Amino acid sequence: QVQVVESGGGLVRAGGSLRLSCAASGRTFSTYTVGWFRQAPGKEREFVAAISWAAGSTEYKDSVKGRFTISRDNAKATVYLQMNSLNPDDTAVYYCAQQKPEFYAALKTGTNDYDYWGQGTQVTVSS
Repeated sequence: QVQVVESGGGLVRAGGSLRLSCAASGRTFSTYTVGWFRQAPGKEREFVAAISWAAGSTEYKDSVKGRFTISRDNAKATVYLQMNSLNPDDTAVYYCAQQKPEFYAALKTGTNDYDYWGQGTQVTVSS
């Protein structure tokens, strides 16, 4: 049974920072690309960032480049999303997911390319 659990969300003022964590168990975490997605009210779930299993490669949504940093600690089976310079457009439920094994080391950005998802953590940025 694979489990993915996000944490670290909250309410922050514009310009502030948050660090999200994604803890996984039940599958060899260190061999999978992990991605962060977000879903705002009334909108589709969208890609935010992804990191390869060896942390050698990362991919970001254009609007978060330079503000968000994805990293991972395979020894702790945890992936992090450091979010700086937050603005109200970043308000959403943030989800973590493991990429499907057939994509190996690729950095996919589609929701259908990921299988195991967490329950999400709410991030609210006030203006």
